[in-house]
Amino acid sequence: MAHLTENPADKDRFICVYPIYINSKKTLAEGRRIPNEKAVENPSCAEIRDVLTAAGMNVYMENKMHPKEWNRDVQFRGRVRVQLKQTDGSLCQEKFKSRKDVMFYVAEMIPKLKTRTQKSGGSDSSSQQGEGGKKSKKKKK
Repeated sequence: MAHLTENPADKDRFICVYPIYINSKKTLAEGRRIPNEKAVENPSCAEIRDVLTAAGMNVYMENKMHPKEWNRDVQFRGRVRVQLKQTDGSLCQEKFKSRKDVMFYVAEMIPKLKTRTQKSGGSDSSSQQGEGGKKSKKKKK
């Protein structure tokens, strides 16, 4: 009898996609796995799940953290497991032959999500956050 983990349809054999893999704000050393020009700014687990579910993939989310993700914020928490192969070893979808194919597809589709397209120009203002704020506060004597 074969081990359970040898079955490609077993949940343990699903590939993992962390948001950090496709985050344009991260460097390769910080865990990004695709070229920066193809990456997305701060993707969330829910966005990855939504895109892959819409593509007809078998996915589920786990409340896990990537080891290189220093930010423990809920926004950066989570990992998406994706089924690439069926029980007989054949691909679930021809367009997703590898983990890289999945990451490129997700990174391409997330900017097209309604939640992203409605926020027009929202990313510009958030990048300037943290500047200023503590100006001209003199100590009272």
